[in-house]
This record gives sequence, C-alpha cells and structure tokens, in this order.
Amino acid sequence: MKKGTSGGASQGSLYFFHTLVLLAIILTVLIITGSIYSVVRPPNAKPLFRLGNPHAAAEIQPDAQNNGIDVFSGIGRLRIPLSDSSTLIISIAFPYSSNDMVFTEELAAKIGDFKVIAGDYFSSLPADKLTNLDENAAKQEILKQYNKILRLGRIEALYFSDLIILD
Repeated sequence: MKKGTSGGASQGSLYFFHTLVLLAIILTVLIITGSIYSVVRPPNAKPLFRLGNPHAAAEIQPDAQNNGIDVFSGIGRLRIPLSDSSTLIISIAFPYSSNDMVFTEELAAKIGDFKVIAGDYFSSLPADKLTNLDENAAKQEILKQYNKILRLGRIEALYFSDLIILD
C-alpha cells in the first residue's frame, strides 16, 4: 500500500522535472538563436519591435523635413510644488540637432537632471515673483544650469508651454 502512494508522488515529481528540463532546453535554444541573429544582423538595421510607450521614442526622433533640427520634449509636463502651497505646471522643450546621436543619447540620459533643475529653480522663487515671472530671465537661468551638466553639446534656447499656477 505504501509503494502505490509514494510511486504516484515520484511520478508527479518526474513529470515536473521533465517539464523544467524541457523549458531549460527551449530557453537555451532561444538565447543561442537570438545571439547568432544579433551577430549576423546589419549594424544599421531598425529595431524589430519596441517595448513600452511607442510615443516616447517619437519625442527624440528626427523629422525628415527639418534637416536634423528637432524639438526635445522628453522632459514632459512638470508639476512643481511652490513655497506658498500652490503648484506650478510647466512643460519645457528645446531644439537640438537630432543628427548628433551621441548628444541625443546624452539628452535622453539627463531627463531626470533636467526635471530636478527646473523644479529647484521654480520652487525656490518667492510666490510674488511667480505671479510676475520674467520668463526670459527664467529661461536664461535654467538654460545656463542645463548647459552646465551637458558635456557633448549645448542647448541654445528653451521653450515654455503650459505655464499654469494652481492654488
């Protein structure tokens, strides 16, 4: 009687083991196939597919009609808490040379830093200065801070949009 119950348990374990071995073989074949494909694939080939937000890549893709000058809008819309418990909503963008792939990659890598710089700048302003904001002075100061952290290129101008203060 004991042999019948232990035999069933070992048969289930054997089935589980065979399933794991089969999955390991399938994964190994997929990894080897992908590695071989990546070696023989041309270096300038486009991606086969994209994961994540398909519109995020469009934020830094060049426009064929503008000779490699595009607008970087990867910073997105910022919601910055202000000193008087109100919130500033602002979008910051700037032109850049999309033909310079190294600079484009640096810009994409610095998005978090760009957000922090803008947030620190606006949150440090007194509430009365925000109601009469000198937009050009703000752009120049933020532009100066952005260019301080960039090593591979420079930003020439900033654009503000969605400049809203919510109480």
